[in-house]
Amino acid sequence: MSSRLLAQTLAKAVPTGARRAASPRIRCMATESGDLRKTRLYDFHVENGATMVPFAGYSMPLSYGSVGAVASHHHVRKSVGLFDVGHMVQSNFRGPTATQFLEWITPSGLAALTPYSSTLSVLLNENGGIIDDTVITKHATDAFYVVTNAGRRDRDLAWFIEKVAEWNKTELAQKEGGVEHEVLEDWGLLALQGPEAAQFLQTYTSFDLKELTFGKSAYVAIEGFNLHVARGGYTGEDGFEISIPPAETVDVAKLLSKSPVLLTGLGARDSLRLEAGMCLYGQDLTEDITPIEAGLTWVIPKDRRESGNFIGAEGVRKHLKEGPPRRRVGLIVEGAPARQGAPILNPETKEDIGAVTSGIPSPTLSQNIAMGYVKSGFHKKNTELLVEVRGKARNAKITGMPFVPTNYFRG
Repeated sequence: MSSRLLAQTLAKAVPTGARRAASPRIRCMATESGDLRKTRLYDFHVENGATMVPFAGYSMPLSYGSVGAVASHHHVRKSVGLFDVGHMVQSNFRGPTATQFLEWITPSGLAALTPYSSTLSVLLNENGGIIDDTVITKHATDAFYVVTNAGRRDRDLAWFIEKVAEWNKTELAQKEGGVEHEVLEDWGLLALQGPEAAQFLQTYTSFDLKELTFGKSAYVAIEGFNLHVARGGYTGEDGFEISIPPAETVDVAKLLSKSPVLLTGLGARDSLRLEAGMCLYGQDLTEDITPIEAGLTWVIPKDRRESGNFIGAEGVRKHLKEGPPRRRVGLIVEGAPARQGAPILNPETKEDIGAVTSGIPSPTLSQNIAMGYVKSGFHKKNTELLVEVRGKARNAKITGMPFVPTNYFRG
C-alpha cells in the first residue's frame, strides 16, 4: 500500500473530532505489507476506545475516544500521559566480552558507563550509515539491555545474529568467553511521560525516584511488581520507560492509567518527539545517513572518534575529517506546514539543496516546524531558505533544536 493511500485509509478511521488534530502525523505511519503484530495491550487499547492503525508492522493506537492528538499533546506537556511502546524490540546481551562486542557494533564508549546508566547509540553498517538508533543500558560489564525500533526489527535481529556469530569466533571471545543475545519477546514497554509523571509513579513505590536521574535505571517494586524502570523517553519531558514481563503487562497498564494519566497514542507521540528535536527512523535517519550528517556526533566519545575499532569507523572518520556533505537541521516554515519530502531550496538560485524529513504544525509553539537535511554551508542557525509546499515556495529559517526546551530530571 502506498503511503498516500495509507494516509487516506487512516484518515477515514480517525473520529471526526480528532481528524484535524491527528492528520499531520498520519502521513509518517506507513508499514510494510503483511499481517500486523499486536502488543500485549491490544485488547486493552480497544476496550479504552482506541483507534488502531498500522505502524512499524504493528496495530497501534493513534488516539483514544474523542480526545484528539493535539489535546493529548498538551496534556503530556502539562500533566502526564501513558504510551504503549511495546512494539519496540527489547534485548539482552550477556557474556564476558559483551562490552567489547557492543563497542564493535556501535561507536559508543560503553566501558566508561557506570552500572544502570544508559546512552543513545547507533548501529552502523560497513559504510558508517545508520542501521538503527538504539538506547543501550549497562547493567554490568557482562550484561546490557538494548532497545531498538520495531520498524527495523527484521534488519536488526538478522544483523545481531550475524555479528554475534562472527564475534564468537574471534580470538578474544574464544579466550575470554563469547556473547549471547536474548530477545524479550512479548514483553511490555510503557512510557509514562510528563511533568507529573514522577509524582504519580511515586505513589506506587517506596523507592525514592529522585535517586533515578535522567539516563539512569533500576529495578523498582511498583505495587508488588518488580520492574525495570528507566528515566527518559521520547517526548522531551521528564518520564519513565518501564519494561514489564508479558503476564503482568495488562495489570501494570491498568494501574498506571489512573487519573491524572491520559492514555496517549501515536499522533501525540510524533508531535512531542519532533518538538523535542528527536529523530524518527525511516524518515530522519536511514542507512544512507551517517551519525555525523545526522548531528549525532555527540554519541561517539572523543577517543572512539579517533581510534575506536567499530563497524563503519572509516565512513564516520571520513565525515569527521572532511566534513559531511549534508547536515540535519531544524526549520520554522511560514504558511502551510512542510511534510516529509518537501524540497528545500536556495532562495537566491532556487536550487534544490535538501529535503524535509519530518514536519508538523507545532501544538506548543503554534508555528510550523520541520526537520530535514541541507547541503553543508546552508546549515547555520538563522539561515533563510525556501521550502516548496504544495507547489509554492514558502519562507523558512533554520533554527536550533530542540524546538521546545526539554525538561529532563537531572537531580
